Amino acid sequence: MPFADLPDVRLHYRLDGAEHLPVLVLSNSLGTSLDMWAPQVDAFSRHFRVLRYDTRGHGESSVPPGPYSIAQLGGDVIALLDQLGIGQASFCGLSMGGITGMWLALNHARRLRRLVLCNTAAYIGPPENWTSRAAAVERDGMAAIAAAVVDKWLTPAYAAAHPELVASLRAMLGASPPAGYAANCLAVRDADLRAEVGGIATPTLVVAGSGDLPTPPRDGVYLAQTIPGAHYVELDAAHISNLEQAQAFSKVVLDFLKR
Repeated sequence: MPFADLPDVRLHYRLDGAEHLPVLVLSNSLGTSLDMWAPQVDAFSRHFRVLRYDTRGHGESSVPPGPYSIAQLGGDVIALLDQLGIGQASFCGLSMGGITGMWLALNHARRLRRLVLCNTAAYIGPPENWTSRAAAVERDGMAAIAAAVVDKWLTPAYAAAHPELVASLRAMLGASPPAGYAANCLAVRDADLRAEVGGIATPTLVVAGSGDLPTPPRDGVYLAQTIPGAHYVELDAAHISNLEQAQAFSKVVLDFLKR
């Protein structure tokens, strides 16, 4: 497994696709790992050099002391690109990964070709929910929240028809380091980009899920209406739309990135 040793974190990453292809970075949601993108790797890597990574505090990446900030998470992406010698890339992030993408577009626009913001929001409140969740995980471990969180990741009908996916997502979330998860909860809590996203100039696609509870369609509509020239697509899915609507998700993202 390749790792990048950055100044204050060790990031686990994977590259798929031919070396001559343009790079596409995929950024995971809170409580998942780079494996959440498995359904997209084959389709995406035909057209892009796909770079997946475990956000700090997740998966096989290290767990520096928290709390974290979205600026730290975005800085990790820039440091990873620098270490790998990648000057420019497109970026696709889901939920927390989407917030990271917004920060990158606002602070390192020259490094981004195109931006895909999935099931995310410029602000996910209220803040006390994140504070309480972080405290619960630090006190009682990931088992304290696993079922309730995963229940919001897929629509009820899809979850009932795919119990093996539900089990794998609960296992992925349950394997998250509690300290890393809590530290990232606080990064999401403190992120409010509503006053800034109108300054994003990177060509942007916003993907929402019609059944998404944590970041409902109105959050995606807000981004699409606020970011100049942004495109909006709504899929029949809950929060982890790339898993529930894998083929449709891959198609809309590729159609946008290949324009």
